[in-house]
Amino acid sequence: MNPIVIATRGSALALAQANTVLAQCRKNFYGLAFDLKIIKTTGDKLQTGLAATAAAPVPRALFTKELEAALLEHRADLAVHSLKDLPTDLPAGLTLAAVAGMRADVRDVLIYRIDNGLVPRMRLSDFPPGLTVATGSVRRQTQLLALRPDFLFVPIRGNVPTRLQKLAAQPEMDATILAAAGLARLGIRIAPMGLLRDGGVTQDLAACVLEPEWMLPCVGQGAIGLEIRQEDERLAAICRRLNHYPTFQCVAAERSFLHAMGGGCQTPIGAYADCRGARIHLRAVAHLTKNVRRAEASGALHEAVALGKKVAAQLLRS
Repeated sequence: MNPIVIATRGSALALAQANTVLAQCRKNFYGLAFDLKIIKTTGDKLQTGLAATAAAPVPRALFTKELEAALLEHRADLAVHSLKDLPTDLPAGLTLAAVAGMRADVRDVLIYRIDNGLVPRMRLSDFPPGLTVATGSVRRQTQLLALRPDFLFVPIRGNVPTRLQKLAAQPEMDATILAAAGLARLGIRIAPMGLLRDGGVTQDLAACVLEPEWMLPCVGQGAIGLEIRQEDERLAAICRRLNHYPTFQCVAAERSFLHAMGGGCQTPIGAYADCRGARIHLRAVAHLTKNVRRAEASGALHEAVALGKKVAAQLLRS
């Protein structure tokens, strides 16, 4: 039989995730052949081109549409996504079939340069007023401003290594915010003293982990999504074997919430669902006006979609 083609973007993080999925496939289906197909998306081209300096962020759908086109045109059989990048409305004929393995660390991390009085192991309250934080995320900026209204913000673009290099090289930036999951998948670890180590990091950078109680993550953050053609029973069976059901239900609640809110990647919305036995607890935050709105609720594990809609209705009523 022809190899099963796994489509992925070509960034270091995307390849790390795709190779994780490839290893799972080969371990669980040793009688089948699997190949990786690297596809450069419009989002990748814009992010590395002149548009990377523009004020407007690159829409996340531009990081997935070429992979989805490859599925629909049968040039690929399975697409691997950072689930936070996958829109809640998928093209006709495609479906989110699985979450590959347990979710990674969902937290965001404030990465800062050690100079100008900044030292390792600082808490959020320890930073001086006027700290300049580089981020392209409205969600991160609005939540951090609610905690530290004295911080300043500047835009930044690029993948994880690029942002770390910019932080180290540009003195007008004191810090940036990255996902803990992305750091870990690139082999970057936070040492006991709070310093970044390994993964090619050579600069003196330190980390302040932002707990979900302070900053709710992006919908789907830390999860790897597997997208296939809706009627492909062979790939559906493979995905069922790879799927981590509790994580799948948690991200289903988050994506249902985001869809009901009508939110996109630049809407300042955060949500995090975690399993508590046979139930899911979903927390959400939205900055739709000048006021911060928060809501939370619990529901049965198998009623994730209904739970997401319920929390969205609470926020929209408040």
